[in-house]
Amino acid sequence: MIELLTAALNDALEGVAEVEPVNGLSPSKGAPDALLSLKSMEGSVQVAVEVVRNAYPRDIQRAVWVLDEATKTTHDQDHIRLVAAETLSPGAKQSLKERGIAYFEKSGSLYLRSKGWLINIAHPSKGPSRPETISLFTDAREGVVHALLMHAHQWLTGAELAEMAQTSPYTCSVVLKELERREWCDSMGGGRTLRRRLVEPGKLLDAWAENWTQRSEIKTKGYLFVENRKNLLQEISHQLEEVGLAHGYVLSGTAAANAYAPLLTEADMVDVIVPPQWGGNYMGALGLKPTSKGANVQIVEREPSTLLFAQPFDDHCNLASPFILYLDLLDGRGRNKELAQYIREKMESTWAM
Repeated sequence: MIELLTAALNDALEGVAEVEPVNGLSPSKGAPDALLSLKSMEGSVQVAVEVVRNAYPRDIQRAVWVLDEATKTTHDQDHIRLVAAETLSPGAKQSLKERGIAYFEKSGSLYLRSKGWLINIAHPSKGPSRPETISLFTDAREGVVHALLMHAHQWLTGAELAEMAQTSPYTCSVVLKELERREWCDSMGGGRTLRRRLVEPGKLLDAWAENWTQRSEIKTKGYLFVENRKNLLQEISHQLEEVGLAHGYVLSGTAAANAYAPLLTEADMVDVIVPPQWGGNYMGALGLKPTSKGANVQIVEREPSTLLFAQPFDDHCNLASPFILYLDLLDGRGRNKELAQYIREKMESTWAM
């Protein structure tokens, strides 16, 4: 890698400066992998080089630390810090540029800015064979996704996230590593002080929506009589509370979404989300008989991750989280698309950093 870098620098600086290795570099812990000297008529500049393999933003942290330490100990203002890699992700390149650090890729890409020099050579990255993308939306992992979206742009430890998502720290780690690989998540610190935050909630929500609309679920429709259709949510909650089922479900669908973000003049369909195999219990508790015509209630059996972050509403109603409300509106029914967009805009307003 150092030989390739040296050749690339010689080609880029031909007639301007000569590139030579600096011998006698100590192999001590914390030392850079190589030092190069750029000699021109104006003088010489040392380049501290740290080599990494295939790097995303999280992978360059140690390299940056090594380079910072190396340039501190030289007491020489004429120095350049450079990371050389097999491949660098776009996010890693941008992060290095923002820190004033040069970079080189095996493909021949070279970026270096120092005083009167600017080298900016871009070639397509010859990326490594990408690891198979893991599914983020199995039940336990989906809970982590749900928790991250509810706390977008907030720094969280693995323990904090595991408690919110009601899952294991290992499951959180799997999801977070995948999000870092996609550059949707930032990290800070290390070990017990390691914290991460979701920085691309829109992209994560889009990926969840794509997965959501392809699912098949157990759904049973029925009709519940109410004197005033506007009280449907309250009537469902009241009847379930009377039979001891006040917990363990959330309300979604058009009526619940419109209660959360009023937009439509009429919304008379409610989804009651319940745990798997509990559909019959809730149908019986509400006195519902399966019907396909004139239904105003739909019992939907789902995994527990979709029941997280319920929102209290008028008269003991438990609405689903804003994200579940949004996802349930992506069925193309009636004016649900319009209401979904309205709710998304409301959520996005909370993502501003």
